[in-house]
Amino acid sequence: MTPTRLVLVHGTRVSRTQWDLPAYREVLGGLDVVAPDLPGHGRRVGERFTTEAAVAAVAEAVETGDRAAPVVVAGHSLGGYMAMAYAAQHPDRLAGLALVGASAVPRGAGAAAYRGFASLVAGVGPERMARLSDRVLRRMAGPEAFEVVLAGGASYEATADAWAAVMRDCRPGQLREVMAPVLLVNGQFDQLGVHARRFAAHCREARVVVVPRASHLLPITHPEAVAVLLRDFSLECARRAVSGHHRPT
Repeated sequence: MTPTRLVLVHGTRVSRTQWDLPAYREVLGGLDVVAPDLPGHGRRVGERFTTEAAVAAVAEAVETGDRAAPVVVAGHSLGGYMAMAYAAQHPDRLAGLALVGASAVPRGAGAAAYRGFASLVAGVGPERMARLSDRVLRRMAGPEAFEVVLAGGASYEATADAWAAVMRDCRPGQLREVMAPVLLVNGQFDQLGVHARRFAAHCREARVVVVPRASHLLPITHPEAVAVLLRDFSLECARRAVSGHHRPT
């Protein structure tokens, strides 16, 4: 059987190396894991972030390798919204879609968190914001995980464009177009998980999971829990796709 492809899309500021933590390598070892960089991040620093360019990056990762393989796309934070945007444009292509820390409605009152963060970066400057963020991340994740996650580089230069794209182009209603099962994962204290039930209501089939005592950084602070959730979801989606319950085209 062709290995299931799991496309992992990183969050704001970091890069594909967000998914290089040992827990992901160990738990996801039986899957064909592909982790792209989004525009303005990692190896693509300097490229302007747009939804179109980000969706194209996800699409390229989806189409890597054997096209017969069942494909699940999982994204964290910014990566989750771009994964959703991809899935809405290619509703029959995926066996499954997982959104981690990406289920707050980016409009109206729900946009306050996005605008506030972008304004903070603009006010203090990308470099100073990066230093502040590094201190928080190192304390929450530990020095070893910190070094792994930031090995591919980190930058806030694309933040304003990235979250403007989310607020302009991403809505939970896009999930109505997605044929595959959807997994919504959020930390107990994740401010970007407040509308998970609303997102789920737009899905043909959805499961909502809350990771206890976790924040928005749960893929970094709780990698084992996230890795197990993604592995089990991917394998179940693949089984269903192969059996014909949902077969991506």
